[in-house]
Amino acid sequence: MGLQPRVMKFIGTIILIISLTVKGTAGMHINRSILGSSASDIVRGLSSQSIREIPAPDQLFSTAIKVLLGFPEQAVFTVLNQACSIYLASGAINPRITPNVEEMYFELRTPCKNISVPIAQPEQLVNLEEFDAEKKVVIFVSGWGSDGKEDSYIQDFANAFFCRGEHNVVYINTGNSVQTLYTWSAFNTEEVGNILAESLKGLTESVPVENIHLVGHSLGAQIVGKAGRQFKDLTGQSLPRITGLDPANPCFNEGEELSGISRGDATFVDIIHSNPGVLGKPKSLGDVDFYPDGKRAIKPGCVRFGCSHERSIRYYIETVYPANEQNFLGKRCNSLQSLNAGHCDGTEHAMGYAVDHDLKGNYYLNVNADQPYGKNAPADAVVQPNQCGLCGRK
Repeated sequence: MGLQPRVMKFIGTIILIISLTVKGTAGMHINRSILGSSASDIVRGLSSQSIREIPAPDQLFSTAIKVLLGFPEQAVFTVLNQACSIYLASGAINPRITPNVEEMYFELRTPCKNISVPIAQPEQLVNLEEFDAEKKVVIFVSGWGSDGKEDSYIQDFANAFFCRGEHNVVYINTGNSVQTLYTWSAFNTEEVGNILAESLKGLTESVPVENIHLVGHSLGAQIVGKAGRQFKDLTGQSLPRITGLDPANPCFNEGEELSGISRGDATFVDIIHSNPGVLGKPKSLGDVDFYPDGKRAIKPGCVRFGCSHERSIRYYIETVYPANEQNFLGKRCNSLQSLNAGHCDGTEHAMGYAVDHDLKGNYYLNVNADQPYGKNAPADAVVQPNQCGLCGRK
């Protein structure tokens, strides 16, 4: 069978699965438990017949997104996640593209310029005149499709820290390792995490380990989780804090080869979920997990999953600005509904930059549709660097 017919046959099966699990024409309600089970059974059936009948991941995922545009996004991502599980379990396909460490860089962000040094040479970072080894170091790893050039949130992240004036802000430019097809990128996260851990080992020869904080969004969250585990294996030390911003969901399933970020990857792991169950993981992963607007996949002010997926970054950035540390206050609870019904006792605690490192459990909170997103934000909350952090301005 030719390439295109095989791809279409496989996608046709996915369409059938979605069609059988979509009930009604108006609301198009998805029974996710049935969908996941059906996808698993049918895809496993195909793989047992002949692995040759399953298109390679690049053929499937690139074509499927085009063909399935008319279906509910959540259903599509659920089925593709199942397909990813089958690829991992089959062992018949090795989709990894080994990341090239020579294409990966530390990018020191400053108010006036960005300076890149090879990730394999952390001593070059420390030796930069603009790097202050006495300050804390926050290292940010972005997600799939981000290159640090066109993504405003990466610079916004840096600007917020510039306003504090207490940190070296470092962005990890992963080259093409997480810019390729999503499946390739997901399979690369473990190796990229290993590379980052090796570099952190060298960095901590000059920077106290307690001054390092890793922050990752989406696939970047999975990378920093792996980096934390590997760093501990290499040095016997734990990084003090890792923050996961809506850790990537597709292809990262508990008990499988790509298990992703989890509590124990650092002394303290905090997670902010903003698109749970679709692009982001729905289950609690860290020492403390925050669910702004609960477990609804679409956040206030958004109409698409991508917008909600990015909201975790926006929420976190808002908390970094001085005087915004208490903008988002959550209570330990079992659901947003219980919180709003007044059934959750206990003290409110801050989400984001100033989170209490002794917190455990799941915390829920309400958020605004527009900036400032935090319900507890002061009237004069700074959400853009128009008053601080810019070149030539303290």
